[in-house]
Amino acid sequence: MELGLIGRGAIGRYVAREVASRGHEVSAVLVRPGRAAPGAVLEVEAAADIPETVDLMIDCAGHGALAAHGPEILARGVSMITLSIGALADRRLAGALDDAAEAGGSRLHLASGAIGALDCLAAAKVGGLDEVTYTGRKPPQGWKGSPAEETLDLYAMGTGAATHFEGSARDAALAYPKNANVAAAAALAGLGFDETRVRLIADPAIDRNVHEIAASGAFGRFSFQISGEALPDNPRSSALAAMSVLAKLDQITGRIAL
Repeated sequence: MELGLIGRGAIGRYVAREVASRGHEVSAVLVRPGRAAPGAVLEVEAAADIPETVDLMIDCAGHGALAAHGPEILARGVSMITLSIGALADRRLAGALDDAAEAGGSRLHLASGAIGALDCLAAAKVGGLDEVTYTGRKPPQGWKGSPAEETLDLYAMGTGAATHFEGSARDAALAYPKNANVAAAAALAGLGFDETRVRLIADPAIDRNVHEIAASGAFGRFSFQISGEALPDNPRSSALAAMSVLAKLDQITGRIAL
């Protein structure tokens, strides 16, 4: 396939390197206005300038980029993969993306991001779910630049963990656009944004991000936990999130796919 990327940060660079080994080509990268630079791959600053030959766009740039460019790209008939799942907590944006995909005959594919077990959660939803809770635990520095700074001194926490958010997945995704994509993924797979409960914790005793989903329902109970590594290029970017983009691409393009 001929691919386009939105963003050229750590995840975008990882995806660009890896797609070539799968026989795909990145022919364009959509960047912020004023950031386009000449190079081996065409860089554009508007969705209208994406070449018509692009078969699929991959969004690696965050909620703002999906909101700014997603509807126009989908309306053009170009499907997308996005990691910005939390952006769908905004009902207006979710509706605009859905309308654009219907108008263009395209699809918005959601990469699973930094968490697994979503297939299990989606299967459990069929039989009926009673409760789904997502707990996100990060070192204090992982919450810098987020609302956690309003309630915690992230630079002098000592050794004890502290919960700085408890509420719905919708509220978490809207308040923490750079930190709550996993909560949003769990919500979409299970009980939805308003019924999925979220706890966000700053923990000085850990050195990586820890995600946990716990669910109960007609199927029984399960708990899934993952301790994720960061990409070498950026300690705030999840390696598994980047890998999930490639997994989704394989699923889309494979003749036999799980």
